Amino acid sequence: MDLKWDDERTRKFVTNVGLVTSNGPHGNNIMAAEWTHHISYAPSLLAVCIGPNKATLDNIRETKEFGVHLAAFDQSVFSSIAGGNTGKEVNKIAILKDLGLRFYKASKVDLLMLKDAVMQAECKLMQEIELGDHTMMVGEVVEIRSTKKEPLIYRGGKYWNFGDQIEKPRQELLDKIKELVEKNKK
Repeated sequence: MDLKWDDERTRKFVTNVGLVTSNGPHGNNIMAAEWTHHISYAPSLLAVCIGPNKATLDNIRETKEFGVHLAAFDQSVFSSIAGGNTGKEVNKIAILKDLGLRFYKASKVDLLMLKDAVMQAECKLMQEIELGDHTMMVGEVVEIRSTKKEPLIYRGGKYWNFGDQIEKPRQELLDKIKELVEKNKK
């Protein structure tokens, strides 16, 4: 089955907004990547899924490194610029700097990192996997930082921020669940 990019059925997922930085044949670049995931603790691995013919994909293939950032709740405009333009035709880093976004030189890889993101991870490419119409780039984290900011959320083609925290179940219910688990062990 093939689904279109804006199919309502696929827009039910709740995701973060990843911002991927790279440097290579297209120069320093940043792109928005909805499919950005932490996939392993030890070693710490991150995966980003990138569509075909993207400047970021070319840059990562050439240099074998990239930066992964989680956009903060106040960075939706920056995310729209990073995701709505191609690094093959536009210097998105220059635009974002002109709008006040701050970058710094990565310490373990040769690229720029986004200063005020929720999380900033410098990655070395570990594996490239072709999956349907996207390529998953799996990177091993070689340096990571974070801030106290809340992440930007993406769902249904719109940006969101966190709402009310849902409390954990009461202790009585947790005890009942534990009892049922013990009773139903195989």
